[in-house]
Amino acid sequence: MGNGIAQVFAQSGLDVRLCDSVPAALDRARATVEKSLAKFVEKGTLAPVDRDTTITRISMTTNLDALKEVDFVVEAIAEQLDAKLDMFRQLDALTKPGVVLASNTSSISITVLGAATKRADRVLGMHFMNPVPLMKLVELIRGQATSADAMMIATELCMRLGKTAVESADYPGFIANRILMPMLNEAFYAVMESVGTPEAIDSVMKLGMNHPMGPLTLADFIGLDVCLAILNVLHEGLGDPKYRPCPLLRRMVAAGYLGRKTGRGFYTY
Repeated sequence: MGNGIAQVFAQSGLDVRLCDSVPAALDRARATVEKSLAKFVEKGTLAPVDRDTTITRISMTTNLDALKEVDFVVEAIAEQLDAKLDMFRQLDALTKPGVVLASNTSSISITVLGAATKRADRVLGMHFMNPVPLMKLVELIRGQATSADAMMIATELCMRLGKTAVESADYPGFIANRILMPMLNEAFYAVMESVGTPEAIDSVMKLGMNHPMGPLTLADFIGLDVCLAILNVLHEGLGDPKYRPCPLLRRMVAAGYLGRKTGRGFYTY
């Protein structure tokens, strides 16, 4: 999601430094941003000159030191606690003292991430929805030590990005995934128990419940490994068996069937 976040920041007139340890990931990010902006131009919602200006505002680097002088950080690495803790320790040591460190995490505790730094009052959750350039919502998560000032900075930034900020308390899954993931998990169980085919289940939710995308198509889009990681956080954090990840989901992830990004999930791509 990092390239989508970089794109909306750049489209809003902000200079962006997009950092990834893998050069190929940066190449893919640039191609993805250019393709996304091209679609806006085709639809007539973005002028060609604004597309070109947006691209020039994004600089890419594999060197984390390039973030030393930034004024705001959004972390969007893998949804793994240890990796995020290590990243926040590095960002805390690297960036200026007053800089807000935001995480795009979809389920991991902001309080825990903040505790890994010496600026817990400046650490918060900024959970964008995917695809970032199209979705209006941003969940803002206040950790135990997050200051009102840091939340205000993030809220005003969301307004500049053209997003609607909704605040959530720091509970596993926050608001969006606390509600969404149990629904997806039930769809996984329905497939496992042969209640219906993936096509049938998605059709019922689209045509009967007016959802724009069926739950299994959505899960493939999110990434089945990400769905499993979030369900594990919900199950472990809340201790309620209703969040237990479906065994079929576990098997699919173990087999490498992760959805669109691997070409195979509940559907083949």
